[in-house]
Amino acid sequence: MRIQRLKTTENPPMELLLTADPSENNVREYLSKGQCYVVRKDNVVIGVYVLTQERQNKMELVNVAVLEHYQGQGIGTKMIQHAIANAQLQGYQFIDVGTGNSSIDQLRLYQQCGFRMVKIRRDYFVENYNEPIYENGIQCRDMVRLSIPLRA
Repeated sequence: MRIQRLKTTENPPMELLLTADPSENNVREYLSKGQCYVVRKDNVVIGVYVLTQERQNKMELVNVAVLEHYQGQGIGTKMIQHAIANAQLQGYQFIDVGTGNSSIDQLRLYQQCGFRMVKIRRDYFVENYNEPIYENGIQCRDMVRLSIPLRA
């Protein structure tokens, strides 16, 4: 499995990105200022992540998505590890990620990769998305912010 930065001549995998963030406007906004990386199998994109610069010393992992058929095979973990190493190579000191209170699997995955919860943005998804989002039988209301310090 190889993770590669999406070439500027390639279209981003919008359908896959929208599985992690249902707001096309949000996705287009962070794609315009971020770095998009993809995982391909047999020339088909099966995973994607996007990194953006949040501050001078901090990057944010704003989207991580794996095609449903390939979930549970460690691809998400490898992409998160790649994002962490990538941010570190670029000289950043921290990498943050935000996910919904109802995103049980994602919260587990980020913590297994070394992220720690640092903040909760109450009602973020209620205030910033037109339609209610439900996962695991829970309404996604709050954004859980997680962070990991990067070694120098």
